Amino acid sequence: MTNATSTENTVEQSRLTHADLHQFTGDLERFYHPLNRRVVYTPGVQYLAQAGQAYWLIDAIVSYFGSEAMNLAMKADYRIRELQFWRLSVADGSGLLEAVADVGETPFIRQEIQFTDFPLDHIEIWAGFDGNRWTLYLPSEH
Repeated sequence: MTNATSTENTVEQSRLTHADLHQFTGDLERFYHPLNRRVVYTPGVQYLAQAGQAYWLIDAIVSYFGSEAMNLAMKADYRIRELQFWRLSVADGSGLLEAVADVGETPFIRQEIQFTDFPLDHIEIWAGFDGNRWTLYLPSEH
């Protein structure tokens, strides 16, 4: 017997494309992260998490805010206190999550994901601090 919900989720997830995400261009609506109220995310990131079944990705990124690794990185590079560039790269069913202060910089966070069925080969999520909260957003929403 097949679970219809599981089948529908797999179909929806497999339909996620980069073109879908490029349609998000900025919005005032925000979603609070349930584990860290100082982190919000945009409708584009919400769509990514829902359509790609990737709430775990938001959780992984948010888990670093307030961590020792993040605090050390912020002390070492002032740019990380205001803007961060996160990238998940996926190949052969595993992934690599990295955060950098700028393109071409050495990652200040690097986490290997042993298994993922994330439907895209990569995704970027940017994090900006407004003095009060961190906002996670897609590059097209900048």
